[in-house]
Amino acid sequence: MMNLSSICRRAGLKDLVLNVPVYVGASEASEGLTLIFRRWASKKTAGSTKNGRDSKPKNLGVKKFGGERVIPGNIIVRQRGTRFHPGNYVGMGKDHTLYTLKEGHVWFERHKLSGRKWVHVEPAEGHVLHPIYTNAATISGENPIC
Repeated sequence: MMNLSSICRRAGLKDLVLNVPVYVGASEASEGLTLIFRRWASKKTAGSTKNGRDSKPKNLGVKKFGGERVIPGNIIVRQRGTRFHPGNYVGMGKDHTLYTLKEGHVWFERHKLSGRKWVHVEPAEGHVLHPIYTNAATISGENPIC
């Protein structure tokens, strides 16, 4: 059996280990045996997934259809952008939600040339002019239209 000291003497292992430069460049690599230590990850990282996210439903669309009875504050349409435009006695919120301003019945109108859709509320008590317009009509001597 060969002992360890004879192997080291024969291969010159002592010289190889002691004379190794600390930082080895590409040009110095051919000069002698170099020891390179690599550190491996102790645990592999978890893979990412593209699933697992889901947003709440926004519940958009028409809530009150043509001919339905509505009271002030009822939401007629929830929408993104102005797919439907507010008409008579219909208000629009900051998120483009259309809601009623008076009690009555809903009706939808579509302009033939432009294709723009309007939502109106026909008041239950009929068409009522705003007091400013009725006062202007009586001052000018005309009969007020109610």
